[in-house]
Amino acid sequence: MKYDLEERAAKFGENVIDFARKLKEKEDVINRPLISQLIRSATSIGANYMEANQASSKRDFKNKIHICRKESNETKHWLRMISRANPDKKEECRKLWKEAHELTLIFVKITKSCK
Repeated sequence: MKYDLEERAAKFGENVIDFARKLKEKEDVINRPLISQLIRSATSIGANYMEANQASSKRDFKNKIHICRKESNETKHWLRMISRANPDKKEECRKLWKEAHELTLIFVKITKSCK
């Protein structure tokens, strides 16, 4: 089976969108900005990875991978905040957090191997 990080990152973004839709009925002054930030950071991972794969230079590639790493790490933060604001969604947040963490570790490894 071929490993496809681009697909994995895209799927993660889709899963976050699906999760955010479940929070729609709980949209209030606390959840609204958290959901917005979560969607931005989570969907940015895949977009930046696609850009990295089309990079014009090794330096450009490294920079895009670094952004992927930062976005996946930031996504973990927003999931933690949403978990706090929505204790009933803690388990779903934990699963998404775990995937964001794995993506972060993958991008750290890629960054280190580019040196």
